[in-house]
Amino acid sequence: MLQHISRFAAPFALLALAVATPAAAKDKAPPPRPAQIQELYACRDIADPTARLACFDREVGELSSADQAREIVFTDKETAKKTRRGLFGFSFPKLGGIFGGDEDQINEIDTVIRSVSIDRSGKYTLVMEDDAVWVQIDTTKLPRQPKPGQKIHIKTATMGSYFATIEGGRAIRLKRDR
Repeated sequence: MLQHISRFAAPFALLALAVATPAAAKDKAPPPRPAQIQELYACRDIADPTARLACFDREVGELSSADQAREIVFTDKETAKKTRRGLFGFSFPKLGGIFGGDEDQINEIDTVIRSVSIDRSGKYTLVMEDDAVWVQIDTTKLPRQPKPGQKIHIKTATMGSYFATIEGGRAIRLKRDR
């Protein structure tokens, strides 16, 4: 009986994989460009040099106005990477490639502890050099209390939590507070 089930399960598994693949590929599509950028790029297709220059001048003016009115934001890959690092530990929706694609996802950081406090239950609150505040959410007791100036490695765990090791010591589970 089990052989009959496995003989039928394999084709269904392959079918499910084939159906799921286009959906995954769709998620990798680049986000649509802002209308102002599309209009500027459209100027390249104008054959007449005078009309093309007029188009560029007009669209760059529109782009500049949108920038000054904060209707459009420009960033480069390095700035986006720094922003992602600063937001590490927070849950936020996929923002259409504003901060890069999945290949730019940050799953761990190394930083330095600026200050340490302990609550009534013996859990740590750690403030990092970049002002990020992390709170211990497990009951793991460390052999030595963390101290300012120590290096800490924080990596993604499960269920929205993170593992942290202080100078290669025992791991504790944290969540980002602010």
